[in-house]
Parts: sequence; C-alpha cells; structure tokens
Amino acid sequence: MIRLRRFLTELRRYPSALAGIIIILLLLITSIVVPIMTPYSEALRLWRGGEDIWAQYPRNAWPVWYNLFVEGTLPETIVFDSSKEDGVITEQQLSEGTREILFSYEFDYQYDDFPPEMNVFTKAKYTEKQPFVEMTWYTPDGRDIRLGEFSSGPTTSFRFAQEERLQRRLERETGIDNVAANKALFDDPSQEGLQPLKGTYRIELAGLLFEEDSELETTFVSYGLVHGIAGTDHRRRDLSVALLWGTPIAMAFGLLAAIGTTVTTMGIAAVGVWYGGWLDGLIQRITEINAIIPLLPILIMVGTFYSRSIWLMLGLVILLSIFGLSIKNYRAIFLQVRELPYIDAAKAYGAGNLRIIFRYLIPRVLPLIIPSLILLIPSFVFLEASLAVLGLGDPVLPTWGKLINDANSEGALFNGFYYWILEPAGLLMLAGFGFALVGFALDRIFNPRLREL
Repeated sequence: MIRLRRFLTELRRYPSALAGIIIILLLLITSIVVPIMTPYSEALRLWRGGEDIWAQYPRNAWPVWYNLFVEGTLPETIVFDSSKEDGVITEQQLSEGTREILFSYEFDYQYDDFPPEMNVFTKAKYTEKQPFVEMTWYTPDGRDIRLGEFSSGPTTSFRFAQEERLQRRLERETGIDNVAANKALFDDPSQEGLQPLKGTYRIELAGLLFEEDSELETTFVSYGLVHGIAGTDHRRRDLSVALLWGTPIAMAFGLLAAIGTTVTTMGIAAVGVWYGGWLDGLIQRITEINAIIPLLPILIMVGTFYSRSIWLMLGLVILLSIFGLSIKNYRAIFLQVRELPYIDAAKAYGAGNLRIIFRYLIPRVLPLIIPSLILLIPSFVFLEASLAVLGLGDPVLPTWGKLINDANSEGALFNGFYYWILEPAGLLMLAGFGFALVGFALDRIFNPRLREL
C-alpha cells in the first residue's frame, strides 16, 4: 500500500502521464462498452451488410461536424418512414375492396446545397393485385409537381435520378434541361442558375389498395451530403461501426501481443540465465537466428497464401517475437540479479529452481519491464493496422486499418473524402500517443538513472 501511494505521488509529477492515462482509459472503456452495446455478430452483420441494411444512408457523406468548417450548411439526410408513424397518414374506403392511403411527409429545407439522391421505398402485402402508388411534390412557392406512379411489389424502390419519365416531365414543367431530378425539384425558379429554394416542402404518396387485407408501407429518403458522427463510405456504411469496433480489436491485439511476447521472453531469459550452460547457449543462438528473420514479410506471405485471420496473425507475432533481441537485455539484467545476496539466501534454505526463477528473479525486474511493455503495445497496434492497409487484414472484422485500406482502394484522397482516412489514422495516432506518454513517464519513475535527470 505504501509503495502504491509512493508510485501515485511520483506519477502526479508528470502531467503528460495523466493525459496518457486518460487516453488509455477512454480506449479501454470504449473497448468494453462497444461489444456490449453492439455484439460481435451484429457488428459483422452491419459491416458486411449490403443495400438492404444501409439503404437509408447516403453514399460518401462527410460527418455532420464538417458543417462547422464550411461556408453555408450542407444538407443532412431526411427520412420519413410510415412504419414508424412518421408524417401524416390518412386512409379512406373508396369502394368495396378498394382503399386509398395517403402518406404526407412535410419537412423544412434550410440548406445551401442540393441533396445528392432522393428515393422512395415501398413494402406491400397482397394476394394478387399489387397496390398502385402515385406521388406529388409540393414546393414552398406553391407549385405542385407530379412525380410519377408505379405498382408496388413486396419491395419496390423509386429512384428519382434513374426515372427518365420524371426527368422529361421536370424539363417540361421547370424549363431546366439536363439537370438531375434531386436538383430540379429543389431549384428556385426566381433565381438565375441552380439555387436551392429554402422553405417547407411536402411529398404526398397516394396508394390504392385493391384487396381488403392488403397493406402498404412507404419510406421517403432525401440523402444528405453530411451524415452521422463519422460519415459514410462508398457502400453507404456508417464509418462509426468500424471506428468503434476497431478500438477493442486494436486494444486486444496490442495488449495480447505485448503481454504474451514480454512475459514469454522474460521467462525464457530467466530460465537460460539460471540454468546456464548449453541451455543458455542454445537460447542465445536461437535469438540470433531469429533476429535476422523478417517479421512483416512472413506475415505478408502467410496472409497471401494461407489465411488472413487476425488470431492467426496474433499467434505468429507472439511466436516470432518471443526470441527477439530483448532476450539479451533481460539476460543482462538477470545476470546481475542472480548474484544478489537474497538469491544465495534462497538457495541456502532449499528453494527449488523454479521457485527462485518465478518468485525471486522475475519479480525483481518487473518494474523495469513495465515501461517497455507499455511502449510495446502501440507497436503491435500499428502492426495490425499495417497488415490491414496492405490488404492482408482480417477480411471479416471492421478495423481501423481496414478503413484506411478501403479508402485507399476507392481513391478517397483523390475524390476529396479526407475524413475517410483522417478518422482511423487519428485514432491510431491517439492510441500511440497515449501509450507513449505513460510509457516514458513510467520509465523515468522506475529507472533510477532517469529519475535523477
């Protein structure tokens, strides 16, 4: 208890260490909370999901906080879903067996740019006769524009940008040629050029149902140029899924690799020093041979020809690192500890070899090992991210490195989607920065020579 108080007192002398501890705690808390809030199976379902899951999300949208740094206000995604009782829904019986359901969705548009896409999705239940849907668009200046009509199947989508009939109708009614429907519907006719008309818009979907037990649900989506706290990618996926789930994966890989490598390496060095002779010589020769074996090329070869499982990579990293050059550093320390008087006293009262190694040798050097262990964690985090950036990461898991790899393959920097790379890269740097601050502070606390400087 006294040692703990003394350690905390020493630690308070380094504000940088406290900042690093806060960063590490935030990463660890995120690593615990995220799997609870979004289970592993759900994260995989979301990340590997297609259009059916992410249909209501825009493609390649910046995070919403991007509006703080640009002139004007970029549009956000607007969603009306009748299954969630959005908008105003009225129903009336027209004749025996025929009903009309009117879905009215009204919204205030105060943005300085046009939405990149607009879609209507319908879900219908029927036996033989499909429901018929007719759509009308109402603008703030009192105009009403007929959007079109279609028969709704079990799942149907009306994509404004792909409807040629709507395009021709808008060209006749607005006089605007070769302009996408999502822009023509929001254009202000009183201004020269394309300028969004701000105000209250309304879209009405009138559905005719020809069977008593038939049902109809509609969803209207006006996609935004900004969306969510992290933005979206080329497959409409919310990047926050990979950013959040990448945290426990990075922390687990870094911690397991660092602890597994350090503990195993230290144990091997202690055994070699204590028994000496041919065993110590064998350990040193293996270490020297292992030192010239390149780790990253081996991982690349395994990922290319065998498997890219993150757990296989973790096992290989530990296996190829336990005979690293750090064994020689530990050996030099253990050679000094072996000659201390309390080791001779332990031998005198009959302590066994394993007891001396694990009860007296290793605990003596643990304070010197902790700083290097802390500093080793981010190196393995960056190693996992590097494999993913090279396209050799786990193809299933959403990770920080996988985000950077996807961004690179889709030309994110070339197309101006900087957030796609900056967000995972920022988290990688934050993790490395936090562990570095704590590791350097602990090195000064536990190393007497540095403490005196």
